[in-house]
Amino acid sequence: MPAARASYDAPVEVLRVTGGHPLQGEVTLTGAKNSVLKLMAAALLAPGTTTITNVPEILDVEIMAELLRRLGCDVTHDLAASAVRITVPENPDHRADYDLVRRMRASICVLGPLVARVGAADVALPGGDNIGSRGLDMHVAGLRRMGADVSSEHGYLLAQVPDRLTGAHTWLDFPSVGATETILMAAVLARGETVIDNAAREPEIVDICTMLQAMGARIDGVGTSTLLIEGVDQLHPVEHATVPDRIVAGTWGVAAVMTGGDVAVRGANAEHLTIALEKLETAGAVVDLLADGFRVRMEGRPRAVDIVTLPYPGFPTDLQPQFIALNSIAEGAALVTENLFEARFRFVQELARLGADVRTDGHHALVRGRGSLSGAPVEATDIRAGAGLVLAGLVADGCTTVYGVSHIDRGYSGFVPSLRGLGAEISREEVSDR
Repeated sequence: MPAARASYDAPVEVLRVTGGHPLQGEVTLTGAKNSVLKLMAAALLAPGTTTITNVPEILDVEIMAELLRRLGCDVTHDLAASAVRITVPENPDHRADYDLVRRMRASICVLGPLVARVGAADVALPGGDNIGSRGLDMHVAGLRRMGADVSSEHGYLLAQVPDRLTGAHTWLDFPSVGATETILMAAVLARGETVIDNAAREPEIVDICTMLQAMGARIDGVGTSTLLIEGVDQLHPVEHATVPDRIVAGTWGVAAVMTGGDVAVRGANAEHLTIALEKLETAGAVVDLLADGFRVRMEGRPRAVDIVTLPYPGFPTDLQPQFIALNSIAEGAALVTENLFEARFRFVQELARLGADVRTDGHHALVRGRGSLSGAPVEATDIRAGAGLVLAGLVADGCTTVYGVSHIDRGYSGFVPSLRGLGAEISREEVSDR
């Protein structure tokens, strides 16, 4: 009993947010979480030292760095320079263990590079955010078309190829970012030509293609739904800057609108957020494009906006929780349709603890805006849900305590200091577990 009580009382980190402070000022983005992890994996494709810059200081980068170290790489993370240097050996290991993979679904992105480079990969089936099932069927089908023998045993995905992968024509049933990345990174060292039809078109995919091309890969159709890859015998290490994080940029824009603030987001590419910024304008904000980003200004209460998530260039699912938070305090009602992840609405149960009026039915959520929310303890269930709950806390009466801070740390670099710099009243504290 004493041991159990000690575990129950173990300290955990929380964010305490006191609402009522409009955000004012500017923030500067770092690189995209959804790109940098894949760029780190792509480094496996070439022996030698690859340097990735504009790297966000987030937990997932540290997890990926440790995974690469266990594969035999020497990895240094220079926080001051926002850079990661990865020295890849001639013969890296090929086993990605469960204790790391379970913490971050993006670990699966080592699958393609390892099969292409060393002819084998043993990758634990991944964990990550609780936002719904994200099967690996398309990853596996693509590798099998290229000649790999893929099976699943004891919680591991095992892939082998006797000689060298062979280019193939692959059609994706859905423009999956992960499957596109796996097949793309496998194809660059395959023998012959690979075609990926219905490929994902996200800016993060373009970023990976750009780095691979600099490494010597031959890729046509970058940014379109059809990628044509002509395999080469070898690639070489490079230095590459990570694309700006459009999801973090969008989060700051929503925060400005919700709090009635004025925030300039520097280092952003507004073209990657066209629909999201248009939605902020529909909500009543003034959005100004800047040479190095954009500025969002809001006066008064926002108007509710309907959202339908779709693969890029559609509205990003990773901004859906933040917009539900916006709609929860907006004038009117809005329908939010989630087409990518069936469990992404889980967080609305926590938002309801703050007084939000959200009703879900399948992949639809009806949000009726309320004049105010009320601070309460809430739990983040994934990265973007955590961000959405913090934004709601910024406008709630009293104090909101957000548990599950580790989720937010996986996707947002310097989140608390940036919010403080904009005038938010927020602190990071240790408390006894509930």
